[in-house]
Amino acid sequence: MTIIDARLRPPLKDYLRCNLYRDPKKTQGWSSNFLMKVSPAVEQRDADLLYREMDDAGVTLGVMTGRQSPGMGNVSNDDLMDIVREQPGRFVGIAGVDGSDPVAAIAEIERTVENGNLRGAGMEPGCGAIPMYVDDARLYPIYQYCSDRSIPMFLMGGGGNGPDLSYSNPEHIDRVCRDFPKLAVVNMHGSYPWVPQVLFSCMCRPNMYLAPDMYMYNMPGAADYVTAANGFLRDRFLFGSGYPYIPLKQAVDLFVAMPFDRSILPNLLYKNMARVLKLDVD
Repeated sequence: MTIIDARLRPPLKDYLRCNLYRDPKKTQGWSSNFLMKVSPAVEQRDADLLYREMDDAGVTLGVMTGRQSPGMGNVSNDDLMDIVREQPGRFVGIAGVDGSDPVAAIAEIERTVENGNLRGAGMEPGCGAIPMYVDDARLYPIYQYCSDRSIPMFLMGGGGNGPDLSYSNPEHIDRVCRDFPKLAVVNMHGSYPWVPQVLFSCMCRPNMYLAPDMYMYNMPGAADYVTAANGFLRDRFLFGSGYPYIPLKQAVDLFVAMPFDRSILPNLLYKNMARVLKLDVD
């Protein structure tokens, strides 16, 4: 079984200096919300242990996202490009850009995606030095640029993606999908906890892809995600672990054990994300 993990942050380079790995006890504290214990690779900040963990779980490819967030720590796109070169076939990278400077953000997407080895662009506008909603007009030139060039946009649409819960309200990402219907928008964290609302948005916006990642595991609302994936979202629902918070083997085992239609599991685990990233689906 081939698996692409839509949200996997490895213990490498800048990731080790951001909040994901800087304080293992704090990371474990967050993992406990999902009734999980972080893996040895996280505790020891050891990439070789992660590679073994990926192989044991059957995770073929991990999607890494860059980050421009003073509070959580920056992950440079140069580091992502280096990781992709150093671990070919194991990771793909999504360029993280700062939406507060659209000109610089567009130049960075051109440098790292169009002229580099990264496969999409990503933003976490609510986590920037000046928090913004994802439908802030200042971000629209970036969306237009990506839409014109068929570059997928990964947006942190849920969880702790801003100063308060209003930032994860899917009405914001819904407007982006409405205004840029040709732009493939990947909603990371699946607009959690606004589950019914985002599912209706997905039903209306065929360009929104949903990756609830860690919020699928031992969390209320997961059953509603499954219902949607079995129906209108079968071609746009994405498996993700949210690593390092959820160990890979547990994520895969729990996901596969959910009451998904068995015939669509290849879509959820691999094919849907492969299409977004323009990888070989077969």
